[in-house]
Amino acid sequence: MIFENSAVAVVSGGASGLGAATARKLSEMGARVVVFDLNIQAGEAVAQELGGVFQHVDVADPASVAAGFEAVLATLGTPRVMVNCAGIAPAVKTVSRGAAHDPAIFAKAVQVNLIGSFNCASQAACLMAAADPCGSDGARGVIVNTASVAAYDGQIGQVAYSASKGGIVGMTLPMARDLADKGIRVCAIAPGIFATPMMDGMPQEVQDALGAQVPFPRRLGQGAEYANLVGHIIDNQMLNGEVIRLDGAIRMAPR
Repeated sequence: MIFENSAVAVVSGGASGLGAATARKLSEMGARVVVFDLNIQAGEAVAQELGGVFQHVDVADPASVAAGFEAVLATLGTPRVMVNCAGIAPAVKTVSRGAAHDPAIFAKAVQVNLIGSFNCASQAACLMAAADPCGSDGARGVIVNTASVAAYDGQIGQVAYSASKGGIVGMTLPMARDLADKGIRVCAIAPGIFATPMMDGMPQEVQDALGAQVPFPRRLGQGAEYANLVGHIIDNQMLNGEVIRLDGAIRMAPR
């Protein structure tokens, strides 16, 4: 890790899926991990496993995010890494059975996925910017947001999800430019089809069929592969302002 050993790393959505895999990877890298999540039981379990800290945080609520960071700052110090993995994936068509897309569902997807990532990223950046440099080249922190291949190849029924993830893609470069003079890097990862708790609820034959759509390797992505890329972004200081597709070369079909 480019920062000192036991640097503080916050992972939103760290109670499960890609977030939990990332929390474990950052712990292996020597970070003191803080899990932000709504799921208290699962979040506390991951934090306990890693000797970390759990904070009950609703990323869509800026006041909840602020309270989470206040607790982090008071107990552990300035976060040097922020990874945004919290998200939802509604599946609703623009028009279905004669009815327009529920605007509340659309708004919630944007509120959680895009605004939630912005809330955590901007508030983490404010704390990082106020701290002394702690890495080479005056580095103060790294922020990694989670986009999706749906930002580029949105499928039928993904209008809300794709819009929210497209916003993360659009936010990455200007946020990196905003924070460059403060020694804070910003990247995003756009995963393809990954084995997550959402996938676990699908029949095995459906999971196998989805994995077979990936050119190579012909399988679902694993959380550890996402987490390894997070680790590489942290360690490679020339990665900044970039959105990296992690998808086995898949380009999603309309359905």
